[in-house]
Amino acid sequence: MDWGSLIGVALALAGVLVAHLLDGGHIGSLLQPAAFAIVFVGTVGAVLIQTRLPVFIRGVKMIRLVFQPPADNRQALAREINTWSHIARREGLLSLEPYMRNSRDMFVAKGLRLIIDGIDPVKLREILEADIYAFEAEQRQAIKIWEAAGGYSPTIGILGAVLGLIHVMENLSDPTKLGGGIAVAFVATIYGVGFANLIFLPVSNRLRSIVNQAIHQREMVTEALLSIATGENPRIIEERLASFLR
Repeated sequence: MDWGSLIGVALALAGVLVAHLLDGGHIGSLLQPAAFAIVFVGTVGAVLIQTRLPVFIRGVKMIRLVFQPPADNRQALAREINTWSHIARREGLLSLEPYMRNSRDMFVAKGLRLIIDGIDPVKLREILEADIYAFEAEQRQAIKIWEAAGGYSPTIGILGAVLGLIHVMENLSDPTKLGGGIAVAFVATIYGVGFANLIFLPVSNRLRSIVNQAIHQREMVTEALLSIATGENPRIIEERLASFLR
């Protein structure tokens, strides 16, 4: 569990609520179902228009990575690769087959299988880089739903404010209905800006950082496997790996 993300969300929400209470307001004034429906449902609809449903679902599922990010196991992976390089140099590439079978990382297993099969290093690089490119494109496409939501949400909040003001203008003759319309107008704007800057955009930035880390790890594996395939000295491979761990 990433406690930093949880604390960040709590602080962001608490800052708004505490400031509202200190200014003499009460929590109930911020709970406007009509404003929530306009902003949240409208934002989801706008994002779905520009995104295929499978991509949208994948992007929503990725939010768990914000609170349970994958462990950075590059140090452990580098130690494994150093072991592989010594074994391959001493016993040949076929000796890496047990490590391929035991690997839980599909990308690592694929790379080991390719070098065990004796694939030309140039082709090996092409295959692994194509895999990285496809992974990056898939992940960034999913992350874009959060970026899009962060862009649409404030504008839809303004739309909610305009709708609330229309409601106010329609009921000028009945003062008892003016308060509800004005509340929807202002709270919709708060929801729109709040969702964008406290949730949608921070989530997209955090997910982008997590994906960058995964890509960096795959690039490290690619360079190491290429070095093993070409029979480079394990000491050189170790130094090359160290540059990825800085």
